[in-house]
Amino acid sequence: MTSNRHKRIDHDAVLDAARDSVLAVGVRRTTLTDVARRAGVSRMTLYRRWPDVRTLVGDLMTREWVALAMSVAPPGDGRPAREAMVESLVAGARAFREHPLLRKIIDVDPELLLPYMLDRCGASQEAFLEFFEATLRAGHEDGTIHPGHPARQARTVLLVVQAFALSVRTMTTDSDPNLSTAAFDEELRHLLERTLSP
Repeated sequence: MTSNRHKRIDHDAVLDAARDSVLAVGVRRTTLTDVARRAGVSRMTLYRRWPDVRTLVGDLMTREWVALAMSVAPPGDGRPAREAMVESLVAGARAFREHPLLRKIIDVDPELLLPYMLDRCGASQEAFLEFFEATLRAGHEDGTIHPGHPARQARTVLLVVQAFALSVRTMTTDSDPNLSTAAFDEELRHLLERTLSP
């Protein structure tokens, strides 16, 4: 039991070190040597678990994104499923846009995100889909979300929210409050309400 606990702490310490390095210099300039130094472990310890920086950063992104999503997840406070889901998705899109790691990657290493937008689902996206499906099923049961194929609905929701989380700044205009980020958050809320309503 103790050894597993220490492994988890070491794993988190390495991911913390990777996050610090990426925030400081970006993904392309992050090295396993630098991460090992920051984490206080040997390079060989890192190489046994992560063969390269991209694999390490992939694990880092999964940890950060899933933790962020869980922090805005419906709290199970008895609200109807659709209301809880829409509010958590709008809050989640906003939180993702403001997350320092995502902002750094978009600003410095945006190509890192392309495989997850064009070719395949990543581990965090799979976790989101699982959570979305469970919430959609709850909405089917309480009658607040229109009946449908839960997996297809979950993927549709992810496509919509992902666009608002990653691309909305290409559509905003600081000088026009009607084209502000907050205005687009309201559009996302309206879009999700219309999409999910029975």
